Amino acid sequence: MWRKLFERTKRFIQRWYVRLIRIKATPHNIAIGVAAGVFAGLLPVLPFQTVLAIALAFVVRGSKIAAALGTWVTNPLNWVPFYMLCYYVGRIVVPFDVPPFNPSRIEMAEMIEMGWKFFAVMMTGGLVIAIPSAVVSYFVFRKIVGKYQARRKAKLFTRPLSIEYYAAYLVLGSLK
Repeated sequence: MWRKLFERTKRFIQRWYVRLIRIKATPHNIAIGVAAGVFAGLLPVLPFQTVLAIALAFVVRGSKIAAALGTWVTNPLNWVPFYMLCYYVGRIVVPFDVPPFNPSRIEMAEMIEMGWKFFAVMMTGGLVIAIPSAVVSYFVFRKIVGKYQARRKAKLFTRPLSIEYYAAYLVLGSLK
């Protein structure tokens, strides 16, 4: 069972990575989109992560597809540990007296029902985690996408051209 789950997770991550790398945009636009997605994905706004990521991508002029994919930094497999981390980090930063963390109540509406202080603690913890993570993801993905695009461009220019291309060149005179 665990092996099958590991294989499915591995395939999902590989597909996500390939989709992200193949987006037709500049490395900066893709990286800023990923950073917006990671930022939104690390905030405890569970039903609105993708919407927030795409809205942020519009504001910072990043790739909307990359932003939506970036929200998958948190997924159903790691929501509870991540929200616990947000709770404990938020309790360190904000000295409110709040109820203990309940893993069955991780949606934003349920956190608001527990009181604004609890929601403020969760959001503060999420911001403390999200800001540095978004900055790091920007630089990592800008480098990865830049290298991939440069390697792909070099590969396209070094491959031999087909006989049809040369025939068209002879007939038309010049090709652009």
